[in-house]
Amino acid sequence: MIKNENREAKVLAQNICMSVFKARRVIDQIRGRSYEEALMILELMPYRASYPILKLVYSAAANASHNMGLNEVDLFISKAEVNRGTIMKKLKPRARGRSYLIKKTTCHIKIFLKEKYKV
Repeated sequence: MIKNENREAKVLAQNICMSVFKARRVIDQIRGRSYEEALMILELMPYRASYPILKLVYSAAANASHNMGLNEVDLFISKAEVNRGTIMKKLKPRARGRSYLIKKTTCHIKIFLKEKYKV
């Protein structure tokens, strides 16, 4: 049986209510690391952005083991991206009948897991 070495599990979360820069700060720490090491890093990080990313890494590993039959111990984060999403705009009432615009930024997060090559 020939195994396809280019299989990778991916997960995508859209419109997460956080800044792109805050999410990238967390993603940069786990890119290229093994699955178990990334879980340890994300659980100990003090940032609010680490919890949604932790859920995404869990989901990507579950996709890899259930859909593709890959072993979770051999997985590593091959690619991780954070892109800008839509900006939700609200108006805040101010003095003298004026209003100020409040911009709530969102982001899209993609995580790809691959199996390590065994030599």
